[in-house]
Amino acid sequence: MLKFKSLLLLVLITFGQFSCSQNKSMFSKDMLLEHLQILSSDTYEGRKTGTNGSKKARTYIIKQFQNFDVKPLDTLFEQNFNFSYANKDYQGTNILGTVKGTSNPDKYIVISAHYDHLGIQNNIVHNGADDNASGVSALIAFAEYFKKFPPRHSVILAAFDAEELGLEGSKYYVNNPIVATEKLVFNINMDMISRSNKKELFMVRPKDSELLNNALREVKQSSKDILLTFGHDGTDGLEDWTYASDHASFYRKQIPFLYLGVADHKDYHKHTDDFENIHPDFYKEAVHQIILMFNSVDQIAF
Repeated sequence: MLKFKSLLLLVLITFGQFSCSQNKSMFSKDMLLEHLQILSSDTYEGRKTGTNGSKKARTYIIKQFQNFDVKPLDTLFEQNFNFSYANKDYQGTNILGTVKGTSNPDKYIVISAHYDHLGIQNNIVHNGADDNASGVSALIAFAEYFKKFPPRHSVILAAFDAEELGLEGSKYYVNNPIVATEKLVFNINMDMISRSNKKELFMVRPKDSELLNNALREVKQSSKDILLTFGHDGTDGLEDWTYASDHASFYRKQIPFLYLGVADHKDYHKHTDDFENIHPDFYKEAVHQIILMFNSVDQIAF
């Protein structure tokens, strides 16, 4: 019990010091929006798995990782895999970068977002701005942040492919993790984080870690510009999001997770999910708060 209280105190003190400073130089908010606008443009053809648009997106993401000195997790950034979906064969490609931790380099927090979307349907590009160019652009913001503020634990920045085709990219990764599974201590997954009429970002997590819950409550209570809400965890009568995105692949391997996302909106999986329909101020603040959440998680002695 004494150890638990000491760990909790460390988390709260560290978070308090960081949040009081409200470091606004965490990442370039203009660049965050630029990444989102680029990745959700027609040039990328909706980023469907196995298409030229997907390849263009990979090239862009890898270039941004390299700009911020993110290293490939393996020899290359790309992890290829094959699978079948709806009687069709595909080759998917995950993008895996890493940043070495300063205090716990042999334990890894995986920060993830899927970069694939629906591609071109009926000759109309489905750009997937919120779903999920928003999460991938936040990954790039994390890369920028870590260049200025290195993490305590090592971090894997994972842009997963084929989420829209049954979470195939993240499933392949957790079964072929490159880093031993026992070294993967946590997953933070971002999927649809750029728009909410209620200015509400949901935090979905297993409820069996009191230390994690208390750390997240501190972030929640400090947030003034957007509403951070626990929910969609299967216990509150809302739709259960525990298995709704790539965090499910980690949870099935008994790796704890935190999933960040917004409620479905009228443009979900429609060709109108465009950059013009995101909520820029909400999005910038959401990414800011997610980084604060990471900092709290990074203080936990897994």
